[in-house]
Amino acid sequence: MLLSEVKQILQAQVLCGEEWLDREISTACGSDFMSDVLAYTHTGGGLLLTGLVNPQVVRTADMTDMKCVVFVRGKVPGESILRLAREREIVIMTTPERMYTSCGKLYRNGLIGEQ
Repeated sequence: MLLSEVKQILQAQVLCGEEWLDREISTACGSDFMSDVLAYTHTGGGLLLTGLVNPQVVRTADMTDMKCVVFVRGKVPGESILRLAREREIVIMTTPERMYTSCGKLYRNGLIGEQ
């Protein structure tokens, strides 16, 4: 699935990385516990959905080779988080949807979780 499709499915707003929306992802992970993301994400090249808004989210996404972070429930990260994401070429989006709904919509449209 292309990140541009994720944007459309979740009615998301791109906060940084608009130029990378042509990237393809094959998995998604939804968590507010970055330790779980580190422990259970192994394939890389995916998408992280979270309601946690701090720099550790971008650092975790970078360490697990995530291509995009989607902040759920309309959360909007500060400029320091966006700057960090730009440096690491990670797309940042925000969606008004809740985590459960966001994951369900993506799954229904063919994006699987970590196997």
